[in-house]
Amino acid sequence: QVHLVESGGGSVQAGGSLRLSCAASGYTSSSACMGWFRQAPGKEREAVAGINPSGTPSYVAASVKGRFTISRDNAKNTLYLDMNSLESEDTGVYSCTAGAWRDDWLDRGYQFWGQGTQVTVSS
Repeated sequence: QVHLVESGGGSVQAGGSLRLSCAASGYTSSSACMGWFRQAPGKEREAVAGINPSGTPSYVAASVKGRFTISRDNAKNTLYLDMNSLESEDTGVYSCTAGAWRDDWLDRGYQFWGQGTQVTVSS
C-alpha cells in the first residue's frame, strides 16, 4: 500500500507563489510515475503535470505552462509542484497521484492518491 500526503496549500493573492509537496511512503516511490491533478469548484478534475521516475517532466497542462514546475526528490520520496504567477483560475484542491504507468493517466491518474490540499487564489 502506498500512502501519499500533500502539503503546502493555502491562500495567496493573484501573482503570488506556492510550493506543494507530496510525501510518499509504503513502497519504493523512485520507480513510480507521479503527477498532480486539481479540481476547481464545479469543475471536473484535470491533470496539471506529470513526471517520470527519473525526474523528467512528462506533461504540463497548457494552462499552467511557464508558471508551474513539477519536480521530485527520490532520495526524500517527495514530489513537488512550484506554482508561480498564480491566477484565480488556479483555485482548487490539488492532489498527487503515483503508481505504474498507464496510457490513460491524464484521465484517471495512477493507482494511488493523496487526500488533496486546498489552494485558494484571490484576485
